[in-house]
Amino acid sequence: MRTLQCPASSGPARRLYYDLRPEGHGGIGMTTQDIYDFDDLLKVIRLNDAQYDVEKIRRAYAVAAEAHAGQVRDSGEPYISHPVSVAMILADLGMDSDTLVAALLHDVVEDTDVGLESLRKEFGDDTALLVDGVTKLRKLPFSSKEEQQAENIRKMLMAIAKDVRVIIIKLADRLHNMRTIGVRPPQKQRDTALETMEVYAPIAHRLGIHAIKEELEDISLRYLDPIAYEEIESQMDLKKEERQRFIERIKAKINARLSEKYDDIFIEGRVKGVFGIYRKMYVQGRSFDEIYDIYAIRILVNTIDECYHIFGEIHDMFRPIPNRFKDYISTPKANMYQSLHTTVFDKEAIPFEVQIRTWDMHHTAEFGIAAHWKYKEGLEKKDSLEDKISWVRQLLETQRETVDTQEILGSIKSDLSTDEVFIFTPKGDVITLPAGSTIIDFAYAIHSEIGNRMVGAKVDGRMVSLDTQLQTGNIVNIITTNAKDHGPSRDWISIVKTASARNKIRGWFKRERKEENIAQGKAELEKEFRRYNILLDDDTMEEFLGRIVKNQRLNSVREFLAAIGYGGILLSKVMPRIKELYVRHYKTTGEEQVKKQLVRSTAQKQRKASSGVIVEGLEGCLVKYSKCCNPLPGDDIIGYITRGFGVSIHKKDCINVEATMNDPNQSERWVHCEWASSAGSEVFKSTIDIFGKDRDGLLLDVSIALNNMHVPVYSLIAREQPDDQTAIQITLGITDLSQLQYVSSTLGKIGGITRVERTVQ
Repeated sequence: MRTLQCPASSGPARRLYYDLRPEGHGGIGMTTQDIYDFDDLLKVIRLNDAQYDVEKIRRAYAVAAEAHAGQVRDSGEPYISHPVSVAMILADLGMDSDTLVAALLHDVVEDTDVGLESLRKEFGDDTALLVDGVTKLRKLPFSSKEEQQAENIRKMLMAIAKDVRVIIIKLADRLHNMRTIGVRPPQKQRDTALETMEVYAPIAHRLGIHAIKEELEDISLRYLDPIAYEEIESQMDLKKEERQRFIERIKAKINARLSEKYDDIFIEGRVKGVFGIYRKMYVQGRSFDEIYDIYAIRILVNTIDECYHIFGEIHDMFRPIPNRFKDYISTPKANMYQSLHTTVFDKEAIPFEVQIRTWDMHHTAEFGIAAHWKYKEGLEKKDSLEDKISWVRQLLETQRETVDTQEILGSIKSDLSTDEVFIFTPKGDVITLPAGSTIIDFAYAIHSEIGNRMVGAKVDGRMVSLDTQLQTGNIVNIITTNAKDHGPSRDWISIVKTASARNKIRGWFKRERKEENIAQGKAELEKEFRRYNILLDDDTMEEFLGRIVKNQRLNSVREFLAAIGYGGILLSKVMPRIKELYVRHYKTTGEEQVKKQLVRSTAQKQRKASSGVIVEGLEGCLVKYSKCCNPLPGDDIIGYITRGFGVSIHKKDCINVEATMNDPNQSERWVHCEWASSAGSEVFKSTIDIFGKDRDGLLLDVSIALNNMHVPVYSLIAREQPDDQTAIQITLGITDLSQLQYVSSTLGKIGGITRVERTVQ
């Protein structure tokens, strides 16, 4: 390891430690070892500038070593090696004494007989708070129920909001577990890697701890897609010597030009992480040679002025690639990252990226929120720290209007997305949103009232629809109304990308349309009960609903119905559990009531429903559903009396209806029809067409989405289209029009899909 003297804007010079691990291992840590002992930790502490309470750290190690005596890891190593290695990572981050003490003790309460109160007496309130916070963060196994996983992630966010050091310890814990994951069973490896990729790496990104984020992603990819990982690694190994020569040549050329003009300049080479290359190759569909930022040169200087001056020098030395310049200094990322980026060609036409930043920007880029401790700010600058974790409180705030814990899980993952777009207001303010966000997301990100009163929007001076997805650099002007009774549309809930916007819309309906919510919720619930054949008398139904309300942790049936009405509870997700409750406790009672209902229906001779359709003037006739338009309950329908095959049911807007309705020889054969209440229990075949960009995994994503919605699939045909497009035609089992609309909306949110249409023969 080498130590570099870094200039600082004020106070004594700070030291920045650079890791000299062999290429490919990467990340934080002072040696190539994955397992450390306590002497290694003491060496790091002595090398650090921070003032440590070494005696307290020694006592913590003694307590942990005694508590974990006899325990071993899956690898056979003594268990104490794990908390020591976690503390080692945190020491390399420059974290304070209490954090290192908590790291050494982080498993003793959960895995041994040591109690939290004894730790409090021995090491103080701060250490006890941190250990307690980490102890409550149970593992998040993906094999468990999503509801439990959502609750665990919410606990994690609450812990971050209380003391951010809790999650920094947790990230170090996860990093060491990932470094040593090779000894675990293959399925455990994949489960842990997926969890790491979807939860922990995005949190590290949000906290700005780039070094941890990149290593977590690379290790996770190794177990999630080993073939792709090996392919990328082999391509990088083939050009390893060539790459090293190229980077050294470019560094020497830049240094020769800049060293005489600028003091304390530092130039280093960097190679893009495996996962970063993977995303561009397999998600964006590029070849290895089409990725322009595999190689990068990083230039560290003292001032912002020098950053922009050197940027001009670089463009004078090399040929810049158009539209590859990004100014994150004037427009920082949400995780505090600042730097100038540009991509240029050298004389051999090899593209490479140049990053230019100050030392302070570099500290933040590498260590994120941990830089507060590494550079001696710690908890003293509490206001600054609060600003940097404000996104945690916003995430927690957005979940208050959501009762469905499974949706909370999806919302948190969406809001933790590492892909971002930067959108400008007409006044030049920058709003950062997850990639794929719409006009509606932008309006609610400005203010709830702006979203609630929005009637239209302009993007770069042009009127656009509200579901338009925004791109970095767009200037968006929201058009609002002052009408007091104006509010959002319920359809917006299925359009928006961010959980924040979705829950603000639901919050408006919850506050302003309470009785309407209850009525709508009741209608939706009754419809689902018919579809699932749940039929009980009033007294039994009241008891049944009471059980459901209790399971949903609500206070009353009205509150439950209202939550359905404003979207806080999605019936499509909770109905399987409701059906299970019905079968377990009420099925016999329900069947008896169904039989009584059938007897009453038989006695009524006025109009008879055939296969879920009531045909005016006809009883007991054969009914079939036309294949030309595949009508569903909810469609306006009409019947055509065929010759010998009963009545054929069509949608009123079917092209065959329009073609024959005005034919005098056939018009008299059309009869009025309507759906019977029993139609909600039938399953109809309906076909949809899906269009989008052809990519690996698209069919798998579609299949998983349909499986999660419990929709039967009768056929699936995929066809290649010109310009790397694809068309997928799927025939599904659908109960009514609203379910088809929900399925289409859900599929439309899958990455790469541009539109979903109901098939017309």
